[in-house]
Amino acid sequence: MEKIEFKTVEELYKRVSPALYSKVKEIKRMGYTLVTEKDVWNYLVDNDWKNRTNLELYDLISDIMNSDNYKINCYVTERLSRMKSRLDKTDNTTIL
Repeated sequence: MEKIEFKTVEELYKRVSPALYSKVKEIKRMGYTLVTEKDVWNYLVDNDWKNRTNLELYDLISDIMNSDNYKINCYVTERLSRMKSRLDKTDNTTIL
């Protein structure tokens, strides 16, 4: 069996994008409407894949499809909350 190698992260992202799309549809059916494909990707990069090496394509797809929807939603909500907090601080300093 020929080993598939990806030259860039973008190329890999495009390859797994159908799984990301499917996962987001599943998440949205549960009522978590803010989650995007990029959010699922970032969640896995930050939480599941950062300390793992030599991942195969099937590992990535499996991780995407079996990741915890609630945890992904919490990750997205937390990031949005931090962004809002930073914006609020920026707005307050520009008023002064």
